[in-house]
Amino acid sequence: MIVLTLSSGHVRNTVFTDEQRQVIYKTSTPIFGDTTIHKIKPNANQFAMRDRFEIMGMIEWNIIASTKFLWGGIEVETQSYIPSHGFTGRKRVFTGPDGRSYRWDLGGGVVVLSLNDGSRTVVARSHRATLGIIGRRREATLEISPTVAHMMDIVIMTFIYVETIRMKKDRSSGNTMGGAMGGVAGGTC
Repeated sequence: MIVLTLSSGHVRNTVFTDEQRQVIYKTSTPIFGDTTIHKIKPNANQFAMRDRFEIMGMIEWNIIASTKFLWGGIEVETQSYIPSHGFTGRKRVFTGPDGRSYRWDLGGGVVVLSLNDGSRTVVARSHRATLGIIGRRREATLEISPTVAHMMDIVIMTFIYVETIRMKKDRSSGNTMGGAMGGVAGGTC
């Protein structure tokens, strides 16, 4: 598994680092604004010591209309790209660039991405941060299977989206433990 650690529980304002503590993605969201996702850009100069980032995508949070994903010159509405399924709206299904169907399940405090087929093979899973009061202290992480590494940008973008929805649903249902991955600043999904 590829393990990305989040610098903050606020998924819309965090830094994703790999196991070597190299920054891979970072997100920024002004209050009541859209989320910009930056991705590390490899340095052509091997002696350059500064990380360089490029905008990988954006999530335009909308209150009245559908939220939108923007990446690679593509703009899609979340209502059509990753629609809600199930009675409680805690399942989101989308088709990856490989043509396979994937499903995010928004559980109490975590989200899990699996193949949306009979196998239900888990390909990504979030883990909440823990304070270490009972057991070890742990930072928030996202584990991603190498089998979906070819679509890492999509996994990250959809993770930010579904984690934001999960936190909002947990808050509205009174589940205060669900907020361990971070807060939501405005907008609906």
